[in-house]
Amino acid sequence: MPSNRPSSSRGSTPRGAAGRPTRPRAGARPGSRPGPRRPRRPQAPGRVRPRFTGRAAILVLVLAVLAISYASSMRAYLEQKAHLESLRASIAESRDNIADLERERRRWRDEAFIEAQATKRLGWVKPGEISFQVIDENGDPLDHEDTLSDPDALEVENEPAWWETAWQTMEAAGNPDEVPHPVDEIDPPKKRKK
Repeated sequence: MPSNRPSSSRGSTPRGAAGRPTRPRAGARPGSRPGPRRPRRPQAPGRVRPRFTGRAAILVLVLAVLAISYASSMRAYLEQKAHLESLRASIAESRDNIADLERERRRWRDEAFIEAQATKRLGWVKPGEISFQVIDENGDPLDHEDTLSDPDALEVENEPAWWETAWQTMEAAGNPDEVPHPVDEIDPPKKRKK
């Protein structure tokens, strides 16, 4: 028996209470089902919507986690950088020590230096030499400092060479009038007669 009722199939457009098709709301997405509309609550005139919402709290939490993560990474980076600088300083100090030891080794290869050290430290003398010991008023030998000048560290002043000085004295011997007298430096001459 056929029925006069229209058959409803799933997926067809929804019908309203009177059996009419409903129209989509303005601004609704195409293909979305219209649902029951929630009525808006009117806000009280003195009530302000809160600025700190749940989404803002989550955003602040995520930013705090990122800040802590970056802070710990930055701390580790700065510690490693400081450690690296201290290692570089240690390497530079070791190189200076090595250079000092190499210089000392070169000094000990010199025969004259070895003889001077034997004389100073051990009191050795060559055959025919006489050794003296300085003593204080109690009869105890006086100690001296074992300081040696480093030949590489000696500062040489800009003095004229010995042959230049010798030549100047020879020229001064030929011209005695041009040579300043020690008395003239204190009291300059008024005028000399030739």
